[in-house]
Amino acid sequence: MTDKKIEILERALAREKKARKEAEKILESKAFELYQLTGQLKESNNTLESLLAKKDLELKGVFKNIADAYCVMDMYGNVLEMNGATFNLLDCTSKEDNINLTEFVHPEDVSIVYNVFNTLKKHGEFKDLKVRIISYKKIVKHIHISASIIFNSEGKAIAVQGIARDITQENKLKEGIIESESRLKVLIGNLDSGVLLEDENRRIVLTNKKFCKLFSIPVDPDLLIGQDCSGSAEQSMSLFKNPEEFVSKIAAIVENKKEILSEEIIMADGKILERDYIPIFKNEEYKGHLWTYRDVTLQRNYSKNLEAERHKYSSIIANMNLGLTEVNNNNEIVLVNQSFAELTGYSEKELLGMNALDVLIPETDKESVTQLADNTRAGQSQSLEMRIKDKNGKIKSIIASSAPNYDDKGKVVGSIGVILDITEIKNLEKEKEILLENLANSNNELQEYAHIVSHDLKSPLRSIFALVSWIKEDNEGNLNASSLANISLIESTLEKMEQLITDILNYSSVTSESSLGNPVDLNIVVQDLQQILYVPEHIDIKVLSKLPIIVGDKTRLQQLFQNLMSNAIRYIDKPVGKITIDVSEQLTHYQFSIADNGIGIAKEYHDKIFKIFHSLNDRKESTGVGLSIVKKIVDLYKGEIWLESIPGKGTTFFFTLKKENEREA
Repeated sequence: MTDKKIEILERALAREKKARKEAEKILESKAFELYQLTGQLKESNNTLESLLAKKDLELKGVFKNIADAYCVMDMYGNVLEMNGATFNLLDCTSKEDNINLTEFVHPEDVSIVYNVFNTLKKHGEFKDLKVRIISYKKIVKHIHISASIIFNSEGKAIAVQGIARDITQENKLKEGIIESESRLKVLIGNLDSGVLLEDENRRIVLTNKKFCKLFSIPVDPDLLIGQDCSGSAEQSMSLFKNPEEFVSKIAAIVENKKEILSEEIIMADGKILERDYIPIFKNEEYKGHLWTYRDVTLQRNYSKNLEAERHKYSSIIANMNLGLTEVNNNNEIVLVNQSFAELTGYSEKELLGMNALDVLIPETDKESVTQLADNTRAGQSQSLEMRIKDKNGKIKSIIASSAPNYDDKGKVVGSIGVILDITEIKNLEKEKEILLENLANSNNELQEYAHIVSHDLKSPLRSIFALVSWIKEDNEGNLNASSLANISLIESTLEKMEQLITDILNYSSVTSESSLGNPVDLNIVVQDLQQILYVPEHIDIKVLSKLPIIVGDKTRLQQLFQNLMSNAIRYIDKPVGKITIDVSEQLTHYQFSIADNGIGIAKEYHDKIFKIFHSLNDRKESTGVGLSIVKKIVDLYKGEIWLESIPGKGTTFFFTLKKENEREA
């Protein structure tokens, strides 16, 4: 290498060193500036982080303390953070619970929430969602929600934040207002008064069907809303008896804007209307007026006729057989009719102003009559059986019906009494009681006599029966067939006479004084009778329905069924006999039936067989008393007995017995 090349290289190296030194100086300067800038940035970042933390705390404090519910949830509905208002809205029990908001959505609103959530993901926010939720306490709540998406630094949706307001009560108030408005409209629409509401410009705000009917307007009331009424008086003036007066009066009323109530106007067809005018002010500013019209034609005509009717009925009251009196609150008589005067023996002039309690009421009855007067003054209507003392001191029995007497303001100013004289009835009742007592004594004596006669009659019969038996024994083998037949006839007659005496005694013993207070199971009665009675093998007895339990006398009820069943057994003439017993329940009675397939009873005997001593055959066991006893027992139980029969085919006896809760003791 030559010296020249070396020199060139050295110069180049020197320039490079120099340039490197300059670059190092610049680099050191820039590094220092960068260091200072980094310090400033770090300081600014710390300041910003402090501000952000402060703002974040302030923001969290705001959201935690706002009245509306605020919460943050992930994209699956899990709550990440919520304030106290949200906790209360959901009726949560613990803040430690894992809460998923989708679980609270009302089943009917799930599809709405789903669609809105898709909109939220697409547009990043939504407003004015109204939806229902069901809280932990199973309470349905209406809420209004606005929400937005929270994105991370990479623009990815990571959460949803939202504010919800409970509008349940607000909705109820709106529904209540709508319902009230609807009810008010229906009420006004169906009022029996014509209604016309006008605004300050005399345009119709509201009217009803009755108004259209009164003024012969042939359109629906809703079509009149908004119509100008300033010329309506002139248009309808022909409907009124004094049209010019009607028009001028309307103009004056609207001009003065003063309330007018119950003003009477007469229409051309004779109809009478009562009109009210009520001006409407809000904050002392006139806003319109309300007209109401009522058809009072009937009331006015009624008032005209009332006085004539009053005179007519006053004449009737004065001459009716019932006593009538009116007293004030001091028990002073202010009105009487002729019948009351005749009852007391005083003249009408003497009675007016008299204190009825002091003069007419016996001392023993004053307490009860005073109570009646007090109750009447308290607004009660009552009737009382009492006594009064006439002018001659004679005591009479009456029934007094008392009712309060009101003035036109509804205040009780006394009482009105209607008096029925029952003195004669009370005397008859006393006579009846004496007769009943005598009858009871006679019945007792008759019962005792029946027992004595029964005993006295049976004794000689038994003696005759014994004598006949001894004759047969003493002459055994010596009597011919004719004599034995006659003796047998005597014995048969004696048995029949004894049975007759027993039946007569039983018949006389069936009275209303028999015991009626014990429950008797008729199923057991019939079962016992089937064991007691002689039932031939060819006869079958069946009970078709379960028989009831009757409160009554077991002996009498057994006697009733025994006589009917015995008759059925006795008169069956078929190779196979059938007897059926059945019952059906009626409103107040039980209806029984005992049917057989025996000889039957001809129609002309259906009423006669229940009469005592009436028998349809000559059998020795038939005395003609059995069915009479049956009839008497059925009568005792407030029932009836009858039969249906076809001669040769059979008979069915029907009878009814009154139920326990219906039958008189």
